[in-house]
Order: sequence, then structure tokens, then C-alpha cells
Amino acid sequence: MTDRLLLASIHDVGPRFAPQVDVLVERLARHVGLRFAMLVVADHWDAAPLAHDPAYARRLRGWADAGVEMFVHGWSHRDATPRGFAATHMTAGEGEFAALDRAAALARIVRARDVVEQATGVPAAGFVAPAWLYSKGARAALTDAGFALAEDHFRVWRPADGRVVARGPVITWASRSRWRRTSSLAVAAAARTLLQGQRIVRIAVHPGDTAEPTILASIDATVAALTRGRSAGRYADLVPTPAPATALPAAPVTAMPRSQ
Repeated sequence: MTDRLLLASIHDVGPRFAPQVDVLVERLARHVGLRFAMLVVADHWDAAPLAHDPAYARRLRGWADAGVEMFVHGWSHRDATPRGFAATHMTAGEGEFAALDRAAALARIVRARDVVEQATGVPAAGFVAPAWLYSKGARAALTDAGFALAEDHFRVWRPADGRVVARGPVITWASRSRWRRTSSLAVAAAARTLLQGQRIVRIAVHPGDTAEPTILASIDATVAALTRGRSAGRYADLVPTPAPATALPAAPVTAMPRSQ
């Protein structure tokens, strides 16, 4: 079984937010080294194609080689499905997989995985939908795609059998408005105390966090608090390592008859 772990992740990784991701890497590395995950977007808002940026792909490979876990985080991070003002407003139009059917979700997932794995040079550790929103079809598509792990706001699970391997809310920050910033800072402060007894705790940081000094300070305080008595972990720690197969006894060697 896993020990007490802090799982940290950087969302929306890709060429569009390269400078902000660098800031977040440096920030997390102060506390946990390179034991965190990157959630990589194949072509953020159809305006920053990873496949056309070999320099950024080399950076991703360097991080992957150093031990950073690489997750697929959608194709565009953009919800192009008309779903009404409320649904679009609450996710800033970024719930890419919130309304897709199974076939459409699978096609987009597989296409994104090909780009991300080609760039990083490693198999994807799992899949996390933008805004942690999945339609029923998208959840089914994850099983079809064969990912080892998936995550939403309240759990991490294995798509192959549906087994939940971690529970509890992700601690994250919001920077799109003053009231969101104030609320997320208060929630993070409370979580530093309320989640101390939880065995596995997750935090997620986003490029927009880097524009707000109060959020960066909160990230520092939260990671520092939650790594006391807890190891910086990897999502792979949630997946049991299969026991090595027992070798079968060697079959007796029988001489082949000579041809006449």
C-alpha cells in the first residue's frame, strides 16, 4: 500500500504557457524536486500546436527523463460544444470533454495522446480532462484508450476496472476574478489544516497562478505544510507493481531425429 503522499501537478503545459510553466516548475521544485506531474495539452485552444514546436518537445523530454510524470490533458482544452451560458461561463469555455459522446471523445483522446507521447518520448502516465469534467461517453472512452489512471476533482481511478485509488478534493487556485482568488486562498488555507489527516493529498497549479503573488505565496505555504509528515509522491505510486512472473521449469531438451 502507498505511504502518506502529496501528489502535485502542473496543468495546461505546452508552448502557449511556456514562461508560466517555467515559473511553476521552479516553485514546486523548491519543495518536492521534480516529483510532480505535468498535464500536457496537444494544441491549446487550437493556437499552440505542440507537434509544431520541436524546441518545446525537447524541454518536455528533458523533464520526463528527469522523472516528471506526463499526462494527456486533452487536445485543445476548449469546449466547442454549445451548452448554454451557465455551463460555458463556469468553466471559461474549457470543459473540452464535458459533453462529448464516446466515439468523439476517444478520437480526440487518441489523437492527443499520440502528439503528447511523440513530444515527451514516454508513454502517458494517464489522462486528466480539462476542468476535470467528463461526460459519460468520455469516461467510457478512457477505458477504450487503455490509460492506467484518470483523475477528476474528487478521485483518481483506474479506467480498466473503475477502481478508485485515491479520494479527496484537489487543492487548486483560481485567478480569473477577485472573488475567485479570495475564495481559493481561503480554501487552501483551510485545507492545510483540514487535510492533514488524509493519506493522499493532491494539489494542482495553473499558468494563471503565476500572475498573482498572493497565490504563489499560498502555493508555497500549502506545499510546505502538506509535505510535513508526507512524501512527495508520483501518481504511479497508486498503481501496484505487478509481481514478477514465476519462471516455469525448463522443458527437457530432446534431440531431433536425423533426416534419412
